[in-house]
Amino acid sequence: MRKYRVHYSLTKIPKSAIIVDCLSKSGSDQVKTFQKLQNNHPMTYAIIETGGKQFRVEPGRFYDIELLHVEAESKVTIDKVFLIQHEDDVHIGQPLVENATVEGTVLRHFRGRKVLVYKMKPKKKTRKKKGHRQETTRFMIDSITVNGVVLAARDLTQAVVETPQTGESESE
Repeated sequence: MRKYRVHYSLTKIPKSAIIVDCLSKSGSDQVKTFQKLQNNHPMTYAIIETGGKQFRVEPGRFYDIELLHVEAESKVTIDKVFLIQHEDDVHIGQPLVENATVEGTVLRHFRGRKVLVYKMKPKKKTRKKKGHRQETTRFMIDSITVNGVVLAARDLTQAVVETPQTGESESE
């Protein structure tokens, strides 16, 4: 008899993907990935570089990247784009895709968790304890553009608007 566990992870895989772990009698793990496209819209994404790291980005999602020295709520354009996939088209740069940009908004700046660095030399009574907190920027991807044509943009109609509650109830 097989047992099935379903994992939903929003940080590592897109919302449209479902991973099912299948445990057989022998105990060996087999992972099967089923990709289901929502509303038959293929995914558009880009691979960019910022802060010396490469990220796979999609419009409408935010990413924590190295500190960008700009004000919060300001627009930033990143032109180091290595790859763009849109529907069935794949643009691969050598090393960069020409005339390709990724535009986004800086949501906020914050500091990461503290990392403790402890150095000790045995038998010498030498100990050094130091802490470090990485400066980070939360960056929302707005659009992916190639040759002035917007391939994908963030859907602004999905913004959540809270309506104030009134004291009157509708059941009366």
